[in-house]
Amino acid sequence: MKRMIGFALFCFAMGMLVMLVIHNRFFGFILIILCMMAGYYIFCCDE
Repeated sequence: MKRMIGFALFCFAMGMLVMLVIHNRFFGFILIILCMMAGYYIFCCDE
């Protein structure tokens, strides 16, 4: 469980860093949607 929480915190920090660099809300929103779809595909698909 500690590893999962650590991984989530790392991803949260990387997302904050990316948003500091981008400065564009629309592109950030598109990036969030793409990452959510990729995460769903990776964790929920049975392949």
